[in-house]
Amino acid sequence: GGGLKNPRCQFDSDSRHCFMQRKISSTMISQHPDNSSKPYWHNSTFISTRHETKECFLSFSDLGVSEYNWDWEGKYVDESVIERLFSEYHDYFRKNPLGKEKFLTFRLPNPKVETEFRLGRAFIGILGAAGLAKQIDVHSPPLFEVILPMTESAEEMIAIQEAFREIASLKHALYDFGEESLKHIEIIPLFEQVSTIISSHHLLEKYWQLHAKKFHFKPSYLRPYLARSDPALNSGLVPTVLAIKIGLSHYKEFEKKHNVKLYPIIGSASLPFRGGLTPNTVEQFCNEYRGVKTTLLQSAFRYDYEKELVIKAIKKLEKILPQGEATSISISEEKTLKKLIAVFEKYYRNTVEQLAPLINKVAFYLPKRRERVLHIGLFGYSRGVGKVKLPRAIGFTGALYSLGIPPEFLGTGRGIKYAIKTNQIKLLEKYYLNIKEDLRRAGRFLQKNELIKLANKSQIWKDILEDVLEIEKYLGEELKPKTGEESEHYKIVEKLHEKINSGKKYQGYLNHLAVLRKSIG
Repeated sequence: GGGLKNPRCQFDSDSRHCFMQRKISSTMISQHPDNSSKPYWHNSTFISTRHETKECFLSFSDLGVSEYNWDWEGKYVDESVIERLFSEYHDYFRKNPLGKEKFLTFRLPNPKVETEFRLGRAFIGILGAAGLAKQIDVHSPPLFEVILPMTESAEEMIAIQEAFREIASLKHALYDFGEESLKHIEIIPLFEQVSTIISSHHLLEKYWQLHAKKFHFKPSYLRPYLARSDPALNSGLVPTVLAIKIGLSHYKEFEKKHNVKLYPIIGSASLPFRGGLTPNTVEQFCNEYRGVKTTLLQSAFRYDYEKELVIKAIKKLEKILPQGEATSISISEEKTLKKLIAVFEKYYRNTVEQLAPLINKVAFYLPKRRERVLHIGLFGYSRGVGKVKLPRAIGFTGALYSLGIPPEFLGTGRGIKYAIKTNQIKLLEKYYLNIKEDLRRAGRFLQKNELIKLANKSQIWKDILEDVLEIEKYLGEELKPKTGEESEHYKIVEKLHEKINSGKKYQGYLNHLAVLRKSIG
């Protein structure tokens, strides 16, 4: 009773039930810099901060996407984005209002990791946008929802909302953020680790209660955001996919329990290790991640494939994703899956820790595509991984693919061997539908000869070779290139190893390899 009503709610006659009135986008553009080729609208593979406004507009008008993730985390950012969009593309946004038909969603800097003054700047930008929209008589507020990276507690989410509310109520003769339309900001929690994803429903439960207590109304919907790359970097391929399935199953329960709609988001990218979504894999992706309502489209998805193919794929995603329903996982199955996750994770982590120096060395030379500020890798925060620092997920994946050792295989072969031995392989296949397909796809970029040479030199490479041999046994086929591009990739990786072994420069090969696999990493 009483208190603030949610501006995105329409209340029924007895004012107790809130019906959501907003459109949920099935596809969200992100600025993740994994493209190997030039954007179709640009003269360079590098996209500077000042070109991102144009990219945002073209994502809406050209590609037909309705949401764009404006990233404040770990990168430089154009803070005048709203003024630019409204002044340069005024007619377009009159017809397609921001905040109603098209959405610009800030991914905030997390105050735990990045300096909090950047958070204040993001808030002021959101409030300023609402004022500007009113002034020029377009839909207001144009921005009302933000992504909080590395969310690990309900309290963090509430703290962001309280901070926003305080800034929104600032008043002075020279400025007044007293935007009646925007006192409250919606939060999209981004879960970036396997353990957090699995238990995220508890966090949402707590948030649900705290929100009602603090703000005197309950959220009319929630958009939990499941990372796909960072958990894979931290825990490996199989644990990540299984964790997401468990998370989605819990969300289904949560919806029933609280009679509220959840619209989960997934942070998918092109290579199987980071989600496996390309314009050519839309159906199998939607089938794998049924229950997800919004998927990220990173740079490689948009710029490493023909534009027509990309537009067709986006239409297909917009059609299929809203219809999918998550699979329910029983308590006993969840218990077994968690044990499996622990086994796969252990093999993966032991392997990665020992490869870290080489991965860092190669990742350092991968081509850069956006203006990043120096970023502390997530690996530094994860518990129980020792002292290992790794590059971001794109650099990590790109380094291993460039070495001809796709990260999909690390620990996976030994994990599969264990699953077969303990009669759990059927359960694994039940919840990771495309496991064989994903391993086959990654296997086309395996450089087995180089791996055999390395395995003769040290135990860690011997373990990875065992992973590969176990996977081949499981698939009943040899992993090798299938197309001309993949064969070329194979040959160039061989040359790259020759250069590394003789201490010569190999950076020149990295861009070409990325183009051949249609993604940096």
